Amino acid sequence: MKSIVLFDGECNVCDASVQFILKHDAQGYFQFASLQSEIGQSLLKQYDIPPATNSLVLIDQGKAYIQSTAALKIAKNLDGLWKWCYGAMLIPPAIRNRAYNILANNRYKWFGKKEACLLPTNEQRKRFL
Repeated sequence: MKSIVLFDGECNVCDASVQFILKHDAQGYFQFASLQSEIGQSLLKQYDIPPATNSLVLIDQGKAYIQSTAALKIAKNLDGLWKWCYGAMLIPPAIRNRAYNILANNRYKWFGKKEACLLPTNEQRKRFL
């Protein structure tokens, strides 16, 4: 079963993250949907995540993960050395999420918002819900 990454469709950091995942996921393990999309909002509701969440969301094997846990579980399934990042799960979530939230809360100020979305290739388009 493929995992789903929900991302902020207006965020430059989130867009760069999706592009990074696409580049390092040769097996096509991840599918994607914007948090703002109908399917994104439906999945948030289904997994009881607040609709105004300020986090990347990973839905994997019937469970939803947010914040640093989502990011590290994604890294675990990427090609190459990125899977070693999963070792950061040994750091207590309160510490990991504090760092994650600093970035999440300042992402628009530091990196801006997208005015238009990058058009995916035909191959990539199949992975967007």
